[in-house]
Amino acid sequence: MKIEDLLSPDLMIMDLKATTQKEAIKEMADLEVAQGIVNNEDEFIKSIWARENESTTGIGEGIAMPHARNKYINRAAVLFAKSPKGIDYNALDGQPVHLFFMITAPAGADNTHLQALAKLSSLLINPDVVNALKAAKSPEEVIDIFKLAEAEKDAQDKADAEARKAAAEKKDDTPADKKKPLIVGVTACINGIAHTYMAQEALIKAGKKMGVDVRIETNGSEGVKDKLTPEEIKEAKGVIIASDKKVDMPRFNGKEVVMKPVVDGINHPKELIEDILENKAPIYHADSSASSSDDAGKEKQGVWATIYKHLMSGISHMLPFIIGGGILMAISFIVENYMAGGAKNPAFIFLNNAGNMAFAFMVPVLAAYIAESIGDLPALMPGFVGGFMATVYGGAYGGTYTASVMGAKTASPSGFLGGLAAGFLAGYIMVLLKKIFAKLPKSVEGMKPMLIYPILGLLIIALLMYYIINPIFSGINLAITHFLNSMGTANLAILTTVLAAMMAIDMGGPFNKAAYVFASGAFANDPKSVTAAILMAAVMVGGMVPPFATAIGTAFFKNKYTKEERRAGVSNWVLGFSFITEGAIPFAVADPGRVIPSCMIGSGIAGALVGIWHVGVPAPHGGFWVSPLATNIWGYFLSVIIGSILAGVIMSLWKKPVSEDPDE
Repeated sequence: MKIEDLLSPDLMIMDLKATTQKEAIKEMADLEVAQGIVNNEDEFIKSIWARENESTTGIGEGIAMPHARNKYINRAAVLFAKSPKGIDYNALDGQPVHLFFMITAPAGADNTHLQALAKLSSLLINPDVVNALKAAKSPEEVIDIFKLAEAEKDAQDKADAEARKAAAEKKDDTPADKKKPLIVGVTACINGIAHTYMAQEALIKAGKKMGVDVRIETNGSEGVKDKLTPEEIKEAKGVIIASDKKVDMPRFNGKEVVMKPVVDGINHPKELIEDILENKAPIYHADSSASSSDDAGKEKQGVWATIYKHLMSGISHMLPFIIGGGILMAISFIVENYMAGGAKNPAFIFLNNAGNMAFAFMVPVLAAYIAESIGDLPALMPGFVGGFMATVYGGAYGGTYTASVMGAKTASPSGFLGGLAAGFLAGYIMVLLKKIFAKLPKSVEGMKPMLIYPILGLLIIALLMYYIINPIFSGINLAITHFLNSMGTANLAILTTVLAAMMAIDMGGPFNKAAYVFASGAFANDPKSVTAAILMAAVMVGGMVPPFATAIGTAFFKNKYTKEERRAGVSNWVLGFSFITEGAIPFAVADPGRVIPSCMIGSGIAGALVGIWHVGVPAPHGGFWVSPLATNIWGYFLSVIIGSILAGVIMSLWKKPVSEDPDE
C-alpha cells in the first residue's frame, strides 16, 4: 500500500481554525467522523487524550502526530491539518505546532496499512518534506509532496538493501580499525504507529551523517521488524534503546547501552550516537533468566516513583481478583438474602465459593507481581509464596502476644499489608541474589534460573515471612482492625470523608488508587466487617459522584458546556451508576481548576454521609448495581444524590458560559 492511499483531499484542513490543543483535537476528530473514519467521536477523542497523557505527540519542529488504534476507527487513514499561526500543543521543544498528522488505524489493521503508516512517519524526519508541507497551498500539493518523497525513499531503501547484500556476500578484508563503527538499537512506542519508525529513521540518518553504520530493530504495531542478528549485536560498539515499553534486553549483555524514551531517538539522535562513540554509556549486565527490561526507554526515576510503579504493577494484576471475586460474593449475598434456602441455597454456595476462591488469590497475586516488577521473572515464585504465607500463617511468635492484647486467641495472618511487604522483599532479594551470583563461570550460568534463584529465593522469603513479617504485621493488622471497629461515628465520618474526596482528586490516578486500595485491603482482610463495608461504601460513593456531577451539570446547565461535553454527559449517567469514575476525566482535563475541587467537595460530603448514616456495601465494585447489598440502601442512594447535585451545581455555577448554541 502506498502512502497516497491513506491520504485524501477530503481529510485535509489547510487552515485549522483551532487556537488550543483541545480545539485542534476536536476539529480534526469532527472531520474524521464526517468522513466516516471514526464511528464514536467521544470514545475516539478519549483515546487520543489517553495517548497525549502518556507523552505528548507534539514531537517538535512544528509537528504533532496524535494517533490511535482501536475499535472506534473504521479504516486506516491520515488526516493532515495545517495551522499557519501555530498552536501551543505542549510540544517537546515548547514551540507552536503548525503541521498535524492525525493517524488512525482500526483494531484489526493489517500489515500493509501499518507499513504505509510507518513509512509516512519516517518521511517526516526529512526537513525538505516538512518545509514543503508548510508551504503547500492545496490538498493536491500535499499528496504530490508525499508521492515524490515516498518514491525517493523507496529508491534509497532499495539501494541500501542491495549495498548491504553485496557487502554480506563479499569477504570484507578491511582491518577492524578502518571499518565504520556499527551501532545497533531498538525503537518502540506505546502504540507503535508513528514514533517507533520516526526514531528509527532519525537514528539511521544521523548515523550516515556521522560516518556510523546504524542498524535499528523496530517493535511497532506489526511486531518486531528488522530484527537484530546475534552477529550484528556482537560486532556493535554499543546499543541505543529508544523505547517506551519492554524490550528484550539479555542479548545485549556486556554492551554499552543507552536507554532513553522514544522521543529522544527522534529529537536527539546525534547525542545518543555520540554517547556510544565517546564511551559515555554504561555497560549493561543481563541475567540469563531475565526476558525483558521494564526500564528500557525510561529516564531514571526517583525512589517514590519507582516504589509506586512496582506497587501499581501488583495492584493492576490484583484488581481483577478483587472485582471478580467481590462481585460474585456480592451476588451470593443477594441470593442468600432474597431467595429461598438462604445460606443453604445451591446458587449461594456456588457463587460464594467462587468469589472466595478469587479472593484467596488476591494477596499472593499482589505480592507476586510487585516482586516480578522489581526482580523480573525469577522473583515471581518467591513473591507468590510470600503472599500466600501472608494469608495463611500467623508466624512463629510476636503476633500471638499482640493478638492476645486485642482479644484474639491466636495470631492472625499478616494479610494485605504482609503481602505488600512480601512482594517488595521478594523482588529486592532477587536483585541481591543476581548481584551476588553475577560473576559465576559461564559453564554454570544455567544453574541460576533453574536452581539457585528458586531455592534461595524461596528459602529466604519463607524465613522472613515466618519469623519476622507475619508476626509483626499480624499484630499491626489486628491493631488496625481494632481501631476501625472501635471508631465512633464522628471519627468514622472523618475517615470516610477523606477517602471519598481522594477518589475525586485524580479520578483513577495515584490518590484514587490509594483510597481504593486502603478500603479494599480492609475489606479483603475481613469481608464480613461492618467497618470494612462502610469504607468500601465511602470509596464507592466518592467515585460515583464525579461522573454523576458532570451528567447533572450538562443536563441542567447546558450553556456552560460545549456540545462535545453535553454528549459525554449523557454517557456519564451510566458510568456513574456503575462506579466508573473515569467518565469525568475529559471534564477535569478541560477545566481542572473548577471540576476537580467541585467533585472533591461533592464526594467528600457523600463520604461524610456514609460515615454518619453507617452505610455499608460489602462489595468492592458495582456502584448502584450492588445496592441491594447495602446495609442502609436509602442512605446509599441519598449520599450519592446529595454529593452529586452539590458537585454538579457548584461546578456549573463556577464555570463561564460557552459561546456555542446550547440547543445545537
